[in-house]
Amino acid sequence: MKKMTAIIPARGGSKGIPRKNIVNLNGFPLIAYTIEACRLAKRIDRIIVSTEDKEIASIAKKYGAEVPFVRPPELSTDDSRDSDFLNHFFDNIAVDTVALMRPTTPLRNPQIIDKAIKTCYNNINEMTSLRSLNAMNESPYKVYKVENNICCGFFESFKGIKNYSNLPRQLFPKSYEANGHIDIIKRETVRKGDAFGDRIYAFIVDKVVDIDSVFDLEVLKTQVNTEKDLLTKYLKDKK
Repeated sequence: MKKMTAIIPARGGSKGIPRKNIVNLNGFPLIAYTIEACRLAKRIDRIIVSTEDKEIASIAKKYGAEVPFVRPPELSTDDSRDSDFLNHFFDNIAVDTVALMRPTTPLRNPQIIDKAIKTCYNNINEMTSLRSLNAMNESPYKVYKVENNICCGFFESFKGIKNYSNLPRQLFPKSYEANGHIDIIKRETVRKGDAFGDRIYAFIVDKVVDIDSVFDLEVLKTQVNTEKDLLTKYLKDKK
């Protein structure tokens, strides 16, 4: 069984939710859920947290991750791109692929992680990266355009179709959005200056909650309480 290293990017700064990556989620720091999901996945053999923050590093180690290097502060700003910390990771860790596991998507299914890694290895030569996606409830084609992009005015046609947004939903292509369940990144792609490249493999999964705001966090707390998710169970068992 081919396995893969996981990287969890967790910088200290966050504007929407201060210290978001270690915020308390029903008794555990947020990052602990992603670490535990990686620990339970059979195809992940190493879990590395990339951070510039000493407290995050300490918490990550407590829950079973490695922190073999310190991310430079200049790669940990609001404007830092994925390719910045990924290049730093590949500078320090000798692997060709890595599973990118963002801590802001805590309630993952380890079996889906394993399936994604297997899928990646089955298509490794044809793709520049893999991204997990879920189907969107509302098509982006159902939005509106306004003439000359002004604040008020008349509807504009879309591809020559007047009042296109009122067409039946079934006529529009099915649309997907990235959800952060798992992304798989290749060293050779990152070295060319782009984290994902131009040949991205779409790995379709169910929608998962990604924490961008305090509201998202409150929704997630409710889900953890009502669903008794697997990761919370394992974390409580380890206490």
